[in-house]
Amino acid sequence: MLKQAFKRSSQLKALVTYVCKVPGSYDMPLIVQTLLEKHDVDAVVTLGAIVRGETKHDEVIAHTLAGKLVDLTLLYKKPVTLGVAGPGMEWAQAEARANEYANRSVDAAVKMVTRLRETRKKTRAGYPKMVE
Repeated sequence: MLKQAFKRSSQLKALVTYVCKVPGSYDMPLIVQTLLEKHDVDAVVTLGAIVRGETKHDEVIAHTLAGKLVDLTLLYKKPVTLGVAGPGMEWAQAEARANEYANRSVDAAVKMVTRLRETRKKTRAGYPKMVE
């Protein structure tokens, strides 16, 4: 996923300034928050997979992670994309979708940074520009 995310970032001419690895998806929010506090970070792309186990633990992790990432996005007013496959997937399913998740997560980050910049610009009349 990381290799594909770098490839897609390069295609979109997006600069990757930090790569942080965590033990698991549940551990992402603290690193994401630390990155969002940095002035040279416009967005954070998360990558990973939450695979199904013998219990519903994967669902708890996925729902908690998604909620915390949305909270951080709104708190810091910077995009945090969810490039984490799962829950409910087997390893083979997650591997098969890895490139797709990486591409979509990078695409969303770049698009959101662009849209936010456009939205924050004011017209001469003081109204925000329309963003498509």
